[in-house]
Amino acid sequence: MLGRLVHAAGRGDAVSRHELLSVRGHSVAWLFPLLMLVTIAAIDTATGAFHIISWTVLVPGVAASICGVRVTAAFAVAAVAVYVVADTTWQHREQTGLSGLILVTLGGSIAVLAAAVRVGQEQRMLRMRDIAETTRRTVLRPIPAGFGGLDHAAVYLSADTVARVGGDFYDIQPGPHGTRVLVGDVQGKGLGAVETAAALLGSFREAAYHEPDLATVAERLEIRMRRHRAHTTALGRSDGDRFATAVLIGFSQDLPDAVEAVVFGHEPPLAAGPGGVRFLPVTGGLPLGMSDLLPGPSAPPVTRQALGPRETLLLVTDGVTEARDAEGCFYRHADAVARAVTADPSNAAPSRLVALVRDGTLRHCRGRLSDDTTVFAVRRRGGPTYG
Repeated sequence: MLGRLVHAAGRGDAVSRHELLSVRGHSVAWLFPLLMLVTIAAIDTATGAFHIISWTVLVPGVAASICGVRVTAAFAVAAVAVYVVADTTWQHREQTGLSGLILVTLGGSIAVLAAAVRVGQEQRMLRMRDIAETTRRTVLRPIPAGFGGLDHAAVYLSADTVARVGGDFYDIQPGPHGTRVLVGDVQGKGLGAVETAAALLGSFREAAYHEPDLATVAERLEIRMRRHRAHTTALGRSDGDRFATAVLIGFSQDLPDAVEAVVFGHEPPLAAGPGGVRFLPVTGGLPLGMSDLLPGPSAPPVTRQALGPRETLLLVTDGVTEARDAEGCFYRHADAVARAVTADPSNAAPSRLVALVRDGTLRHCRGRLSDDTTVFAVRRRGGPTYG
């Protein structure tokens, strides 16, 4: 059941239907209308009490919903042929006549037209899916294993199963001053949120590599968000007041037992390891793009937090924290992680944590995501290297 929820959360209806109606990569959708046609002909032949040969009009209609245009056309022709044979062969009973033939012929023609429209729409949807996938991979670039001396795992589920891309973002950027990690969530949905996420990630990748101080990286992100808002406002767009929550983390060789962190209005990271599960006591600040509401520094302070060598940092976005069950109760992912790590400390591995929270979230909300969902986990590798 859970596998189907994950499948539904990340696949389009057309793709799912094609996969369900395929065996070893070959479509078997044609079997259903064929079985229906044979059954109708057999019942009409075997009994004289039910004259149901006109029901062959249903066969191309069924084919139109699951088969291609050519297969639907073939079943439309087959339905007419079976009707004519049955209606003219059995002379011992009343014939359905010309009216039935017209009905079957007209039904087949309409079915072929409907199949053409459906296939065209599905092809457009699949092209949109491919474009969305390309956009997602451009914004959320693939992260190599062990990148920047970190073990990591991530899952991204879009609340829009067609678009498959939204305003959540994450990345790892190694550099001469250590490895920096960014996870965040742009307010709102749609292409505007994707554009904002791309702008922030672009600035992060440059600043995280070049800037020696994490505070400067945080300030660059705040400035980029305000510049982006000014640009969208100048264009007269309605999303000129957009903001983003985020967590910025710095790993350094000089701090083997600690990390630096900056929280922009986001839930603090959860640290999970053999010693238990805890939220990092990070002093948070306003979301990105809202620093002009307060006097003083444009970014929240950088705090240094102890982190054991086998502790994993887990970061999630609103899709997890705001997931509700049928009774409206929120999903408490920290409690689920604590139980799992207590039962088996190996569950603190990044890949296991991500799978645990993903599955728990989907199970809690029954696969009905109300917001884009990102689960990201990261921890140091043995003997990390930076560069």
